[in-house]
Amino acid sequence: MSLTIRAFSVGRVFGLPKPSFTYLRGWGDTMDLPLIMFVIEGGDAPVVVDTGADLSRAWDTHRIKMEQTVEERPEVALRSAGINPDDVRLVVNTHLHWDHSSNNHLFPNARVVVQQRELDFARQPVPWHCRQFEALPDMDAAWQRAEDKIVPVDGDTELAPGITLVALPGHTPGSQGVLVEADTTRYLIAGDCVYLYDNWEGDAEADHIPVGLFTDLVAYHESLLKIEALDCEVIPSHDFRVLERSIFK
Repeated sequence: MSLTIRAFSVGRVFGLPKPSFTYLRGWGDTMDLPLIMFVIEGGDAPVVVDTGADLSRAWDTHRIKMEQTVEERPEVALRSAGINPDDVRLVVNTHLHWDHSSNNHLFPNARVVVQQRELDFARQPVPWHCRQFEALPDMDAAWQRAEDKIVPVDGDTELAPGITLVALPGHTPGSQGVLVEADTTRYLIAGDCVYLYDNWEGDAEADHIPVGLFTDLVAYHESLLKIEALDCEVIPSHDFRVLERSIFK
């Protein structure tokens, strides 16, 4: 069995403050970032990792400038690549922030795999994280459109041959990555534990740089050390260079 990861652009966001992505670094700078959906192929059925944002909520709810072409709509992007959303049997959310989980409902035949700790926190986050989870008055979070399909897991879990969920708490309590044993390389789809290659590569002060939004910085540090021990190539969640490469095999 030869597994391959494909990265799809499912939108772009603009003008966000850089310290949101590089902890306490880049004050006054802004960044544009892609929203990325991953598909793991080569097993019994395609596995989707993260489903992107709901464009209709980007500005009104989140005050984020987002663009999404017709071609970047998740279902359109997949069909253009020869993948029928109806054939997807597993969707993994690395976490339940709105920009990673808003389109789970587009996969009617899929189970949605989330860490139990993430699910618990998303239902009742601390006040400063409510907007990211859309836990707001008079609003149902977009991820709840497919809540009946969620299958919670607890910790590191083998999902399928060559595909393992890796618990990476810190950015959120139940953040997780997806470790993929591809043909020549072991890859980690790192979720928002690693937004950018810059986060993983670090700087003169630190081997790695966390993102600016987190629930537990100590747990975050431990998760980064855990990734080091996996002996893998890290794939960030919001780096244009991931889309430039497109295919990981």
